[in-house]
Amino acid sequence: MKPLSMSGVYKYKNKIFTENPNYCKGLKVYDEIIIKYNNKEFRSWNPYKSKLSAAIHKGLKILDISEKSDVLYLGAATGTTVSHLADIVNNGVVYAIEKSPFALKKLLKLCNQRKNIIPIMSDANHPERYNVSVPLVDFIYQDISQRNQDEIFINNIRKYLKINSQGIIMVKARSIDVSLKPKQVYNMVIDKLELNKIKIIDIIDLSNYEKDHAAIVISS
Repeated sequence: MKPLSMSGVYKYKNKIFTENPNYCKGLKVYDEIIIKYNNKEFRSWNPYKSKLSAAIHKGLKILDISEKSDVLYLGAATGTTVSHLADIVNNGVVYAIEKSPFALKKLLKLCNQRKNIIPIMSDANHPERYNVSVPLVDFIYQDISQRNQDEIFINNIRKYLKINSQGIIMVKARSIDVSLKPKQVYNMVIDKLELNKIKIIDIIDLSNYEKDHAAIVISS
């Protein structure tokens, strides 16, 4: 089990893993593989079920995130990627925002397993609605299929991201404009972020894992 340059992520036989917390040993979140190594447990991270895993497989090497980081996750869904981020920030907190009652019901089951995930039923379009529950954070992760996904990301960065911290947006080109080529949409999002004085750190096309998607890493 080889540690990667990204904190809390490991590689073994062309697969990547995160470490299962001691209090979760033996527990799976989805159909991942669990491997025991040096008295620790590691969960395989499927790039076809997690865009962040796909980004790592496509060359994303470093995110400014550590075991003590607090993360705001926008569009948590049922919690596949949330669970792996919770593994990485095992001494931090993942604030998981999700507006779908159906998805949140499944997310709550995950939160019963993992003590550092706080589920919040809310709409990321309105970041002011969860300011009582969410403090300033070290990292923002967004995976939302809406036309204004770039605006949602920018508004949450302004309200919750600490200065000189990072975030990542999974851009879904077809949700923004089906008439344009995906690369044109990615460039539109980049231009809007830069117009709002948000620095672009990395851009990764997720093709082969997610069609018409790109991961854009930013710094506040």
